Amino acid sequence: MTTALRLSLLILLLSPLLSSTSAAATPKHDLVRRSCVHASYPDVCLRTLSSYGGAASTPRDLAQVAVRVSLAQVRRASEFLSEVKSSGRREQGALNDCVEQMGDSVEELSKTLSALEHLRRGADFRWQMSNAETWVSAALSNEDTCLDGFKEIDGKVRSDVRRKITGVARVTSNALYFINLLDD
Repeated sequence: MTTALRLSLLILLLSPLLSSTSAAATPKHDLVRRSCVHASYPDVCLRTLSSYGGAASTPRDLAQVAVRVSLAQVRRASEFLSEVKSSGRREQGALNDCVEQMGDSVEELSKTLSALEHLRRGADFRWQMSNAETWVSAALSNEDTCLDGFKEIDGKVRSDVRRKITGVARVTSNALYFINLLDD
């Protein structure tokens, strides 16, 4: 029997097992797929959240995961900006402002995550949701403000910062989308 024939038979024998295994994991990943379709940045949403599909079984879980992804990206962007800033560049003022803005975003996204983790339906649900939406919106504004500081600066630093902060803004925008879904 040839190797190709053995492999074909093995695949044929294992295919029922493989399909039942993937079918068991599908509902949670379907939640991610269905939810990302209408997100601000669907491709970014799928790419960043699909690996967390198992951790998200409800829209609230998905919103929390989206905020965690955004928070992680903001932290990485802040570290990147601090490294660039420490190299003594002429863009020092814009970098200082941007690092400060990212620090504010970390704080706002952390408060959002905490609010979502303690979110309860009831009398103060609307208040909690309003706070979460406000904090994520503020984080988005911080990201825009950071980029504004680089409008008059050309070169590699500007393009690197723009790329990094644009990525952060996209995942943050998606997080806001998921939070807004909870409010319905």
